[in-house]
Amino acid sequence: MVEKRLGALPVAAEFLRRLDVAGIVDEVCPGGASALVTHGQAIEALVANRLTSPAPLVRVEDWARCWAVEEVFGIEPGLLNDDRLARALDAIAPHLEHIAGTVGARAIGEFGIDVARMHWDMTSMSVHGAFPAEGQEEDFPVIGYGHPKDRRFDLKQVQAGLTVSADGGVPLHARVFGGGAAEVSQVVGVMKDLRAMAGERGFLMVADSKLVSYSNVGALLAAGVEFIAPAPAAQVKDEVYAALDPARATVVDWTPERDADKPPEKRETYRVLEDAHTLTGPRKSDPPVTVRRILVHSTANAAGRQAARSKRLAKAAEDLNKLTAAAGGRHYRTREKIVARVGVIAAKRRVTSCLRWTVTDNEDGTPALAWHFDTDVLDAEAAVDGWYALLTSVPGDQADAGQALIHYKGQGTVERRYHDFKGPLAVAPVFVQHNRRVAALIQVICLALLVFCLIERQVRRALGPEQTMTGLYPGSRRVRPTGGMIFYHLGELTLRIGHVTDPPTVQITRGVQLHLLDLLDTDIGQTRWPQT
Repeated sequence: MVEKRLGALPVAAEFLRRLDVAGIVDEVCPGGASALVTHGQAIEALVANRLTSPAPLVRVEDWARCWAVEEVFGIEPGLLNDDRLARALDAIAPHLEHIAGTVGARAIGEFGIDVARMHWDMTSMSVHGAFPAEGQEEDFPVIGYGHPKDRRFDLKQVQAGLTVSADGGVPLHARVFGGGAAEVSQVVGVMKDLRAMAGERGFLMVADSKLVSYSNVGALLAAGVEFIAPAPAAQVKDEVYAALDPARATVVDWTPERDADKPPEKRETYRVLEDAHTLTGPRKSDPPVTVRRILVHSTANAAGRQAARSKRLAKAAEDLNKLTAAAGGRHYRTREKIVARVGVIAAKRRVTSCLRWTVTDNEDGTPALAWHFDTDVLDAEAAVDGWYALLTSVPGDQADAGQALIHYKGQGTVERRYHDFKGPLAVAPVFVQHNRRVAALIQVICLALLVFCLIERQVRRALGPEQTMTGLYPGSRRVRPTGGMIFYHLGELTLRIGHVTDPPTVQITRGVQLHLLDLLDTDIGQTRWPQT
């Protein structure tokens, strides 16, 4: 009697079949068709590994022996050695955009995903290793220095861009970019990919402030693609916000999910005003482009800014009081030392704009420090607390100012998917040494994220409008299932393999496992067990 981990392998295999990942890969990479395992089968195995127990390429064969990979996917573990997997990555590397686009379009049709609104953003993954520029292929994203999200400026990076549907938070489009690629310059290419994927369907593109440039907005308008994005801070002066009165703004009938259980008086409140914003081109001959500007006031944002300012001022005051007491003493005997220390405090505590100070000489000739905070400057800063601006090309009769804000608030879905990307699917560390294979491996992990999110979406849809269930946590608490919870509970399933004449049996130990399998409409008895 042999036991193997089964986990969510049958579920992953069913979703990969519906997406036709192996078929799509083998159509553009037919070179492995005569092998015992095709490129498409190898890529599906890599996706399944990321979904169940992420491992470096050199450990995937060991994973396949411990898990029921042969029983579910029909692939002998020895065929999933690191050399074979590396050759599969090399094969798909020239076709990543085609594979991603075709699989994304397949997901839209097969799972009926609404693409009316899609959210786009980029993230970075820091990598360890030299990755010298002369050893990298220019036809693939070049690993290099950039502006890392994790602030590891000492490490080179590679970047990924995801476009996530508002319907279920499904990453329908993914692209890999070089470490030095500027986010603002990728918008038009992504937009064209999305148009090709969506076909005749119109869609709204929601992104961060990197979308907003004269050329990007012009290209989106010319293509007939509507957008919503925050205005870059430099494009809206503080004087604009200071002149606004929140009391005259319209309250938006929307509550953040994090505030749903709070009493009404403690919930974040949003108010909106609307005017127009004009973008000018780099040349005088460029025609100006005017779009709607939604001016948003958030009580939580305002409270956060006020608390942060109070904290900065308190710490600065503590430092300055210590310096005042020490002025003229052993460490600050001269005017120059006091002036230098004031400069350090002002910069460190970020109070340069409001700090007013003087250094004078006492009767005995020792220097003395006097300081205060300028209340007019602080009042001016407080007047803009809580305000920010959104720019959009969506006509007012299709979405008023409040609805535009609600659409933008779905942007948090992309951040949640990056959390899944870097968490359960373990995109880092990267254990391959060539930029061609790095790009291919990240694209494979993006395919795993697609399957991960489709599984989460199906469970939630099967639960009905409430989208909550019990059994995921101890006790009877009802929660919305996440992909991580689903894979955690299914991960305990095992397969018991007996004699040749005995069919394999699945060991189910908890009722929540049966419930999830039922919600996923997966009959694990129909998995491709070895034929005798």
